[in-house]
Amino acid sequence: MNDAKPLVQVLSDPDVLAQTVADWLLDLALAKEGPFSLCLSGGSTPKVLYARLATAPYLEAFPWDRIHLFWGDERFVPHDDDLSNYKMVKDALLDHAPIPLENIHATPTEGLTPEEAAAEYARMLQSVYGAETLDPAKPLFDVNLLGLGPDGHTASLFPNTDVLHERRLWVAPVIGAKAEARITLTYPALESCAHGAFLVAGAGKVEILQKLLDGDESLPSTNLHPTGDLRVYCDAAARKAS
Repeated sequence: MNDAKPLVQVLSDPDVLAQTVADWLLDLALAKEGPFSLCLSGGSTPKVLYARLATAPYLEAFPWDRIHLFWGDERFVPHDDDLSNYKMVKDALLDHAPIPLENIHATPTEGLTPEEAAAEYARMLQSVYGAETLDPAKPLFDVNLLGLGPDGHTASLFPNTDVLHERRLWVAPVIGAKAEARITLTYPALESCAHGAFLVAGAGKVEILQKLLDGDESLPSTNLHPTGDLRVYCDAAARKAS
């Protein structure tokens, strides 16, 4: 576990943020041999990034045949529902980039209960990882892209929910925190990454981003400590003085 303060990079606007993160991801993917595992976040800021990856020069330059995609959390709705994080990524990226279908590891949400879906996704993660126990020397993800909610949540780790105390399961259902049930990776799985990166944009995030950077431990996001390094990519609006 790495308790070091995150590296913060402030970009002028969401488009420049997306380009900067796209360049960073491309460099990392090209520098690594073999599979490159990327855990995705929902939300409007990552959506700009995914759309950028689906355009030149990234569309041609990325080693898409080696990219494996995972989801940090998902709403328990069908994959074609407008609330689905999978659908957002599909519309922005998957419909355009030549990623092999077997490399797209979406959270199951149909024909199962939330508890069954969480268990199934955990089995899939463990199958890809090759073990049922996480090894700090072998990150589950090369990169974990993280969102920051206005209440300080990340993935579906919401304040005052039981899932915040889960240390055994890799994936868990979250029921009652929001209108629809959620499936979320837990702290152990989210933290198992070589690189973690919060993507934060907009004036509405000024206060919560400052709390994150101040180390406010009441926020679920502050209590996420990757095994590797942690970065914060934010736009200027999110860092303006309140």
